[in-house]
Amino acid sequence: MGTLHRGHIFHLTGRPTVQEAADALAEIPDGAILVNDDGVIEWCGAYVDLPTATGAPHEEIDHRDGFILPGFIDTHLHYPQVNAIDAYGGGQLLEWLSACIFPSEARLEDEAFAQGAAREFCHRLMTAGTTTCLVEGSPFPLAQDALFEEFQRRGLRGVIGRGIQTVGPDSAKPLFTSEADAIRLTEEEIEKWHPKTRAEADKALVSVAVYPRFSLSVTTQTLASLGELYDHYRDRGVYFSSHLNENNRPGDGEIAEVLRLYQVKTYLDTYDGRFLPGSKKGGKSLLGPRTVLAHCVHCQEEELQRMAETGTSVAHCPISQQFLGSGTMPWLRTVQNGVNIAVGTDFAGGDKWFIPDVLNAAFKVHINEPGVYGVSLHPAQLLHMGTVAGARALDLEDRIGNFDPGREADMVVINPSRWESLANSLKWSLRSDDPLKRTHGRLFTILMACNEVALTKTYVRGKQIMD
Repeated sequence: MGTLHRGHIFHLTGRPTVQEAADALAEIPDGAILVNDDGVIEWCGAYVDLPTATGAPHEEIDHRDGFILPGFIDTHLHYPQVNAIDAYGGGQLLEWLSACIFPSEARLEDEAFAQGAAREFCHRLMTAGTTTCLVEGSPFPLAQDALFEEFQRRGLRGVIGRGIQTVGPDSAKPLFTSEADAIRLTEEEIEKWHPKTRAEADKALVSVAVYPRFSLSVTTQTLASLGELYDHYRDRGVYFSSHLNENNRPGDGEIAEVLRLYQVKTYLDTYDGRFLPGSKKGGKSLLGPRTVLAHCVHCQEEELQRMAETGTSVAHCPISQQFLGSGTMPWLRTVQNGVNIAVGTDFAGGDKWFIPDVLNAAFKVHINEPGVYGVSLHPAQLLHMGTVAGARALDLEDRIGNFDPGREADMVVINPSRWESLANSLKWSLRSDDPLKRTHGRLFTILMACNEVALTKTYVRGKQIMD
């Protein structure tokens, strides 16, 4: 028996770019989403227009006291950092990693600790309405198995990759593997957890990513070997992710260290197979439609152009960028170059799990970009980053991201009565006489004033998963 979900719907129809998001925004005050037994959406529209011939009998679930939005998609966060929130490192990115994060991540070598971390990680995703995520995992196989098993048990959708590190400071040594083990363990993880065929991948909820922490955590040998490995598995739908151009402190920050160590023209070159001095080719490119690079705060123009050319996406993490003093990803330059911008919490660099909190931060940082670069993001653009762009970044746009028929029913339900500030804002704030502007204002209020306590239900592929 199928299920009919009735409530106030917001989503973006079709396959809009972020510039087209406002035109794609659909608000259906008394809407209905008909989901079949396989968790696939058969129909979406106004309840009054529900076709009389809807096939098999269906159960009706009434969400009319709330709003139904597509499930939130988090394209960058860290499983081994689940218990390291707001860790004080006495400096920016590199100091924070050495003082706080590497020691925290090393604790997952203990199997019992890792199992507890996996449970907490998945619980936090579900209670925040994150239905799909891209996760940097642990270097320890037992910890990775615990996370994959917990994702499958909970029915969460995710892409997970073991954190690869072969070099780095002394504080990171417990996380190191040899060059050979870095490749062997990654390949074993793919063979164990990734779908065996593209047909299986089209139905799977869990997939694997190749995931070096960043270019400073590996060598040219590692990058060359990972390029060969990724090229071998690319047709099976394996993903690639890492960090790019996050921290630009002069002299000894992340970007300066990458350029000094590799002697390349751009940071992106290290992931594009051009990691030898002078940006000479040394291996296969890791860029492409299933590649997501986090932060991208300080990209050169040629890097943005190359990302757009290859279909590589950005995981924009504005909360984390503020916490670590990294700056702000330039909105206009990134969009004008045609790069897809999804969002990430970057927990524990970020201190929030709830994607609307990240969208709230994105609005604030971009309206404060200097001079002509400051932009007031449209609420549909914010929703785009948290839903459609995430689906696009993960090459899942045929399956998730909106409520078009044929998509899988990943949904969240937000009940304003659970968060008085949101309820009062929706009830009493001034609204335009123009219906379209009222729609925009209502969505903006939901995204900016919501709190995760207002989240009442989370669905993945039509199944309620919130615990």
